[in-house]
Amino acid sequence: MVAPNTAPLNGEPAKAEEREKKHLAPKSYADAVEQEPPSNAANETNDVNGANGMNGAEDEGAKQPGHKTSVLRIVDTGALEMKDKPEERPQFERQESKHEYSATGLDDTPRTPPRYKHRKTGSKSSNSSQDKAITDEKESKSNGVKGSKQGKVNDDRKTVFETVQGEQNGSKLISVKTTGIYERQIRIDEKKAPKQGSPVGLTSGKKAGQRWERSAIRFAPLNVPLHRRLQTLVVLFHTLCIAICVSTFCFLCAIPLFWPLLIPYMIYCMSSKASTSGTLSHRSDFLRSLPVWSLFASYFPARLHRTQELPPTRKYIFGYHPHGIISMGAFASFSTEALGFSQLFPGIRNTLLTLDSNFRIPIYRDYALAMGLASVSKESCENLLSKGGPNKEGMGRAITIVVGGARESLDAQPYQLRLVLKRRKGFVKMAIRTGADLVPVLGFGENDLYDQFQPDSHPKIHKFQLIVKKLLGFTIPLFHARGVFNYDVGLMPYRRPMNIVVGRPIRVVQTLKPEQEEIDRVHELYIQELERIWDTWKDRFAPNRKEEIQILE
Repeated sequence: MVAPNTAPLNGEPAKAEEREKKHLAPKSYADAVEQEPPSNAANETNDVNGANGMNGAEDEGAKQPGHKTSVLRIVDTGALEMKDKPEERPQFERQESKHEYSATGLDDTPRTPPRYKHRKTGSKSSNSSQDKAITDEKESKSNGVKGSKQGKVNDDRKTVFETVQGEQNGSKLISVKTTGIYERQIRIDEKKAPKQGSPVGLTSGKKAGQRWERSAIRFAPLNVPLHRRLQTLVVLFHTLCIAICVSTFCFLCAIPLFWPLLIPYMIYCMSSKASTSGTLSHRSDFLRSLPVWSLFASYFPARLHRTQELPPTRKYIFGYHPHGIISMGAFASFSTEALGFSQLFPGIRNTLLTLDSNFRIPIYRDYALAMGLASVSKESCENLLSKGGPNKEGMGRAITIVVGGARESLDAQPYQLRLVLKRRKGFVKMAIRTGADLVPVLGFGENDLYDQFQPDSHPKIHKFQLIVKKLLGFTIPLFHARGVFNYDVGLMPYRRPMNIVVGRPIRVVQTLKPEQEEIDRVHELYIQELERIWDTWKDRFAPNRKEEIQILE
């Protein structure tokens, strides 16, 4: 680049002595400032000459002492005169904002330079093209192209503006969008970026607490409502009732002070016939109607349904299916008034039957008799159906037998219904001899309350259970469900709904010595009514069933 040209302000000598020789008036600094500079044509001299001339003038001025000199140097930068071309810039508008206060003196130009703006322009033609683009944008605005949003889109290497207009104060806004090249570059950089991972050569141990995170045990929260806690407490008491009674009796036996009372009590338990007499002298309607049994039934919850009214002038044998693990549905429906049995079947006095061995357990036998339970023995059934009622012949009496018994509990699998019924005909013979109508009862959801081992997958365990059943009269199913403070491990039943449906009665003609054909005929009608109940209500009360009803043995 050529050095800028310099020229002296005045060609006359500046020193006083030289000016006197040439008969010139003395010159002060103020005069030099007020003097007008020469024209541009006079100043356009060679750089070398101008520099020498200035140096010469300074040397000459230095030779004349006593006079003030004034020198004003003008440097020519070589830039083009831009007076004829006023600077043109786009008119930026601001978008209205409800959270912005308008004020004078605000600079609304964008502070962030657009992409590629930092690059130097190669020639004047590129600057002129940008000026032309800005001029075209202003012309398009002047022609009335307005709307909620106006845009000027250039190629990928230039900025993209959007103008938003409004009527409120401070509402003009211009925004800058990212270009396509910018977004593509971001995606490329993300792909090329190294993935985060463990440093090379670093070996970590196992993470603490992983077993707790993968644990299948779900614990109950602390903010469970009070009524649900009470429901759990009542069901827990019923589940562990036998164990609680045995433990209490053993504790009393350990105290010699209670021996004078325990010895007569044991003699009474061994000689009492209250469970088989059929008089129901120990039955307590007050205990059966306590509100705590409503908590027991609402735990699952359980509901009792009837399909037909039963006249109180006849006697009945209710056959409950399936047995399940502990027959929770049978206890809630026929041993308490929690589900409203007396309202559904007025005038009928029902008794739930259980194993005779349960009435040999101290303390528990008295609790069972007060709840209206009786022995399932042949003597007990005949006494209940022939020695009670208004006419003392059993009219208005009913007994409930869990027909499948302990054998059926081994097949109690969730969402399945396998009934041990083909060879169970003793209750049919009892109904014909006493003249009691047979009423099938199907408990939907009874088998869903517990999980237990599959007999097919553990044949040896299943065989051992059958041996115990043959020797002792009862079996020990290996089951589990939930606990008091968790939902996966324990002896508490699951909270799954139960619906007990009472079917239509099968009329029976009383015969003291029934024939086998009559027994088989009534038994077949009984199975058909059970299947009818299943087919009618399975879609409503067993939507998650795995298989249809099966009649075994």
